[in-house]
Amino acid sequence: MRLNKIPATVVTGFLGSGKTTLLAGILRQITGKRIAVIVNEFGEQDIDSSLLRGCALACDEGGDARGEEACPVAGEDDGIYELANGCICCTVEEEFLPVMKTLVARRDDIDHILIETSGLALPKPLVQAFNWPEVRQHCTVDAIITVVDGPAVAAGRYASDVDKVEAQRRADDSLDHDPSLRELLDDQLSAADLVLVSKSDLLSPDEKARVEALVTRKVPSSVKTLFIDPGLADDAARLEALMGIGAASEEGIDRIDNHHDRHHAEGAHHDHAHDHFDACVIRLGEVEGEVLEARLGELLKVHEIYRAKGFAAIPGKPMRRVVQAVGERLDGYYDRLWAQDEPRHTELVIIGRSLDPEALQATLAAAERATPA
Repeated sequence: MRLNKIPATVVTGFLGSGKTTLLAGILRQITGKRIAVIVNEFGEQDIDSSLLRGCALACDEGGDARGEEACPVAGEDDGIYELANGCICCTVEEEFLPVMKTLVARRDDIDHILIETSGLALPKPLVQAFNWPEVRQHCTVDAIITVVDGPAVAAGRYASDVDKVEAQRRADDSLDHDPSLRELLDDQLSAADLVLVSKSDLLSPDEKARVEALVTRKVPSSVKTLFIDPGLADDAARLEALMGIGAASEEGIDRIDNHHDRHHAEGAHHDHAHDHFDACVIRLGEVEGEVLEARLGELLKVHEIYRAKGFAAIPGKPMRRVVQAVGERLDGYYDRLWAQDEPRHTELVIIGRSLDPEALQATLAAAERATPA
């Protein structure tokens, strides 16, 4: 029987800041922990959770070289719980509490909980839920980690792609707050126990100083700011240090003052942006990787695409390649082996405005490998 509370790490930050990459690194590198993951995403596809499911290689085949203990919590859901019906801070009672009750029931099989919020989530309402009796008895918030996009903050945009954040607002009918990006970043920082500034390898010394000064003004002196680069995802020691902080954030969360609370206190009306946006799924067979990225790069320049994310099957490669684009920046990496009986195919989710799915499909189909006669 478990005597100690299960620690939960809450990771917040705008879309494109690097939250999923951070969680994927933890799941790949941290050994000896049974980790349950809650992913707050919404839309018709679950690309982010699919990427996280692929982090522990060969878990279904009896574990990899790190042993079964390195895999997420066993079970029919593989320990990945998706909250796909809106921003987690606005659907706490309807979405979050039932999942936490499930995890509490499985507490003897869980060592740690990772929670990835949507880019628009406010940490405070979520962390307050840890004070509910049915949760507080068994779980505690180990730390709230706020991830900020270093180059975006240095440029005063706050998010790597502002249009993409606006698309997320329009996608979420449950959203009960509509702050400016600056106010939203302020509120995410106000609750942080640790701030991670991503993409630090793209920052000049002056830009680093500018970002650090902004963050320092928003957080107490006890909250540390760490500049991280892509190498963090492969550094087990540094990732391990992010878990076990022991902040018990729920104990002081009610004392945090933020823009959202002040708006409610003043009776401000919260508008919801429901302008039209499009999302489509492109499905292909095996593709030539360089051709796919070239064609996708062309689309990013001529179409109003906020985000593209998915995976590709590359001929002759035993691993699945993740493809993701924010604005006109395109990245890719191999995340896991294809399962023995898994169909090798390519799937991309594209979000934007006034999209023509047939035209997108036709352009990207040029990368598809011809089937041998």
